[in-house]
Amino acid sequence: MDEVIDPRNPAGIRVGDVYEDCSFHPVLCTEIIDEGGAVALRGISLIDGSFPRSCDGRHCGPIRIPVEGVMAIKRDLEGYARRRQAELSAATGGTG
Repeated sequence: MDEVIDPRNPAGIRVGDVYEDCSFHPVLCTEIIDEGGAVALRGISLIDGSFPRSCDGRHCGPIRIPVEGVMAIKRDLEGYARRRQAELSAATGGTG
């Protein structure tokens, strides 16, 4: 049976997953909270240990990150963030 995708969390991120937050940090998801029609993803940064890091499951556009990619991101967070910003800008036609 196919799993139903929650439109409030289209990436399907679950507790225990690693995802990219709004600051391009890889974050270990520790909690998912239903906030009156929205889904808040919360966790701890795998870059600097800051917490709680929080993103809206739909509006922030978080994506899953493979665990294997975390160390490469950690070695060059600024370069990774620049690449992701360019990708997102290209995907939105330069409006994002």
